[in-house]
Amino acid sequence: MNRKQTTKGIFLCLIGLVSLLIGTGCNNLSALLTDDDQNEPETVSINADVVTANTRFGFDLFNELRQTEQDKNIFISPLSVSIALAMTLNGAAGETEQAMTNTLQLQGLGSESINPGYAGLRYALQTSDPKVTLTIANSLWARQGVPFKQDFLERNAEHFGAEISTLDFTDPNTLTTINQWVNTNTNGKIQKILDEINQDLVLFLINAIYFKGTWQTEFDPARTRDDIFHLATGSEKQVPMMTRTGDYPYYENYDAMFQAISLPYGDGRMSMYIFLPYRESDLNTFLDSLNSEDWENWIAEFHEQEIFLSMPKFKLEYEKMLNSPLQSLGMEIAFAPNGADFSRMADLEALGQNLYIGDVLHKAVVEVNEEGSEAAAVTSIGIRATSAPPAFIANRPFFFAIRDNETKTVLFMGTVVDP
Repeated sequence: MNRKQTTKGIFLCLIGLVSLLIGTGCNNLSALLTDDDQNEPETVSINADVVTANTRFGFDLFNELRQTEQDKNIFISPLSVSIALAMTLNGAAGETEQAMTNTLQLQGLGSESINPGYAGLRYALQTSDPKVTLTIANSLWARQGVPFKQDFLERNAEHFGAEISTLDFTDPNTLTTINQWVNTNTNGKIQKILDEINQDLVLFLINAIYFKGTWQTEFDPARTRDDIFHLATGSEKQVPMMTRTGDYPYYENYDAMFQAISLPYGDGRMSMYIFLPYRESDLNTFLDSLNSEDWENWIAEFHEQEIFLSMPKFKLEYEKMLNSPLQSLGMEIAFAPNGADFSRMADLEALGQNLYIGDVLHKAVVEVNEEGSEAAAVTSIGIRATSAPPAFIANRPFFFAIRDNETKTVLFMGTVVDP
């Protein structure tokens, strides 16, 4: 992975594993420090079931968020949340493992398929397109003296390429070290993720996804003009609208009452898809019918034609605690202090406490302009003890997603209600 390229978009996912009691004993984790190149398989195979599971989980999570976020901007990375939970899954057992597997839509796949599936996807998502950069980095930071299981650590090192370090969490320099890793792997877009390390923290797993995408055909800034955007409330807002006429993959569904366009980055492997409901319909009606099956069917129907395109420059910032949506999707037991089973993560008998998920926080930002797209996000999971050319004028609320067309992986998705 090339981590030296200038950022145009970053995506970060953080998992903090938290215990209320620090155990005894010490693991020598330094031997497990890994490098991506050392772990890269000789041949990369894509597990279609893992890709499909990621798509289904992404739409499941997005639809759960909509229940309390209607008529609001939403922006998430289902891939990052999925990777974060998949790494945590390596420490789960029994009913907790099954619940997490079901929530991630990975039913019927054992760890012998899930872990290699994520490893293959991680390498397959790398691109040689000079106009698009997507890299994925993972790290694991463990508190000295906590009896983590070697198998749990090695799974995340081998299949997720996680760099593993043991640190003294009482040393103030540890906070600086972890935040510097975050700063480096997001090219300074996110300078720190931790304000402090509480005494109940025992482990951090951090996933950073770096994305830079330049449009295949950029918009001319001289043609950007302020124009009206019709808000969901019925009011209007002046926003800068980018415009151009050109050939784009396009799809219109008269029954579902929407038009859609694909804006390719670079050589076209990755694209932003925008779904715009008809004026006679609305975004909520469209989203009520949106699911992973329809998504795949609709994507297959796009065909290239000349389009007059007008869309807003926009920047969204989104923050959401994901505990409730994930519990609604079937992960309740993983949040239960006395019910969760993360016995594959650490020696619970030696630790003297149970482990469970405390908080899952997701923060994200995306910016779209004439040149391309920029995105950044943070997910924190804490585990605690116990006729003219057709016109596509996106001047009203719409749904959008950034997709890798080769692996069919949805990297980001969101709604623009108020740009």
